[in-house]
Amino acid sequence: MDGYVSVVIPFYNDPYVGEAIESVLAQTYSPLEIIVVDDGSTRETDRLFPYEGLVRIVRQSNKGTAGALNAGFRAASGSYIAWLSSDDYFHPDKIRNQLRFMQEAGYAISHTAFWRMDEKGVVDKHPIILENASMLHFYRSLLVSNTVNGCTVMMTKAFYLRMGGFNELLPYTHDYDMWLRIVLAGFPIGYLKEPLTDYRIHPAMGTVKHREAIAQEIHSVQASYESRLRNLLKALER
Repeated sequence: MDGYVSVVIPFYNDPYVGEAIESVLAQTYSPLEIIVVDDGSTRETDRLFPYEGLVRIVRQSNKGTAGALNAGFRAASGSYIAWLSSDDYFHPDKIRNQLRFMQEAGYAISHTAFWRMDEKGVVDKHPIILENASMLHFYRSLLVSNTVNGCTVMMTKAFYLRMGGFNELLPYTHDYDMWLRIVLAGFPIGYLKEPLTDYRIHPAMGTVKHREAIAQEIHSVQASYESRLRNLLKALER
């Protein structure tokens, strides 16, 4: 198993960023590059000071998560890229196990199971696992919701460039839009059932603060892709 991996951490005014960085520094895999994209933060930037020289910091005016991800992914030196939100946490074997899974199965992109944790870092008793992980069932699930947790995703940089990056016109559903484009372009998204990321649920997170706007944007994205995805499902079900 080989491959230089870049981990991109979009950061905006988040007090948890140090924990996210520490979880990447604790990975059992190398070589590894950590890129923190400071997306125009106005506070909490002092939390990056202890990591100067250990991580690469890209600073830009505020463009939202999609813009921060695109900046980090394009700056990445690795042949593989992983995304970690600044309030989430990688388990130590995350990169090693997922990279091995991708290389053995020949996937250009994959996602994994994950754990949910609260604002204090207390993890739920049971992980979030897609019990029926068949590709057909996965495609059906995308008709109604985004079943891919972006912070569990790893892809090759070449594949990211081929797909054209995240849509920066979508402030909340850029990831959902990307997965739908990938599926409709005929590329499989591999799924590793092993939970390797802790996904933090807290009052300040975007999915809580912007719930109504997110719901509207999800509906719009689904309407854009629904007919094509249904046609794909019909073809696969024959």
